[in-house]
Amino acid sequence: MATNLSAFSDTRIESEEGGRGLRVTHTSEESTMPVILGHSAAIHRVLNQVQLVAQTDATVLIYGETGTGKELIVRALHAGSSRRNRPFIKVNCAAMPSELLESELFGHERGAFTGAVFTKEGRFQLADGGTLFLDEIGELPLSLQPKLLRVLQEQEFERVGGTRTLRVNVRIIAATNRDLAQMVSTQDFRADLYYRLNVVPLTMLPLRARQEDISLLVQHFVRKGAERLHRPMPVIAEQTMAALVDYPWPGNVRELENVIERAMILSSGKELVIPLPKPPEGHTPPRPPMLTLAQAERLHILQALEEAQWVVGGPNGAAEKLGLKRTSLSYKMQRLDIVPVRRRRRLAQQGAVVLDTRVESEFDAPISNETGPWVPAGLYKLEQSSCLP
Repeated sequence: MATNLSAFSDTRIESEEGGRGLRVTHTSEESTMPVILGHSAAIHRVLNQVQLVAQTDATVLIYGETGTGKELIVRALHAGSSRRNRPFIKVNCAAMPSELLESELFGHERGAFTGAVFTKEGRFQLADGGTLFLDEIGELPLSLQPKLLRVLQEQEFERVGGTRTLRVNVRIIAATNRDLAQMVSTQDFRADLYYRLNVVPLTMLPLRARQEDISLLVQHFVRKGAERLHRPMPVIAEQTMAALVDYPWPGNVRELENVIERAMILSSGKELVIPLPKPPEGHTPPRPPMLTLAQAERLHILQALEEAQWVVGGPNGAAEKLGLKRTSLSYKMQRLDIVPVRRRRRLAQQGAVVLDTRVESEFDAPISNETGPWVPAGLYKLEQSSCLP
């Protein structure tokens, strides 16, 4: 089934950063839509947002802990865009010191510094017409942030040691496991750059917050390990699976994959023995971000609309569930930019793209199933043809 949905390699389905450092990717597999495993409401919500955003050139900022699969979402955004057949370039902002990072991003002229024996194109120039993924953007040195801001605003820059202004057409997608808003308040990150990056924020929830996906992921990694080791599929006892679901997974999907791989290597019988590691001492899951009053009100209204199947008035409508008049709820929906499903569909038919950019918190309710197909088997295919039915 996965083969029919996408040619994307299984070895990358749940990986995030992969190797460290700088990497240029311009191959056919980057233009194929990845298969994403999971049937939780959290994954469903993120993929609905990806469908809406992919076909635009909007800058996207992806939040999430290490190992949650942020890079997979970036690749889905690229593969679902009009730039899918153009370069996909990844830069890890934490992989090298600022002196080298500036040259890698923007290039340098011959003789710009000791060792610069030839002119070098930077990653922005290599990504021209395509997508540039800035991983671990929270580690970008303050000294480079004004130059990145200029590229975001003007799509132009100069190489290190150069005077000629170069123009590019690049879509920027950034990811971080840090709280950039907090870094802005402590002056560790520029506020103007933060607002330029935070056009469309997406949040990848940690694995402990979507436990219903764990059994599906376990089966996938066991099957992949069995194929690689040329072994029959082992049996996973119910108590073993229950222990896997209850484990907090501080390393998220990456840790789960490593634990399953180790168990596949060490288990010799028909039943898979999975000794769970102890969470690191002092590990406490990070607290979710505090909602503003408007966000909390918006979330409550969205939940009521979901329960009422987006019917506003009437005896079983959302207004009655909230104890409001229909006109009062309609006013609140308009004030909070909650667009009814029928109006979203009408706008889409007219060629408009409706971005629900205020869904910024992991507490936000999932978008209605009417905005995209639901595949109960746990495999979700992002369609490239349209963003709404």
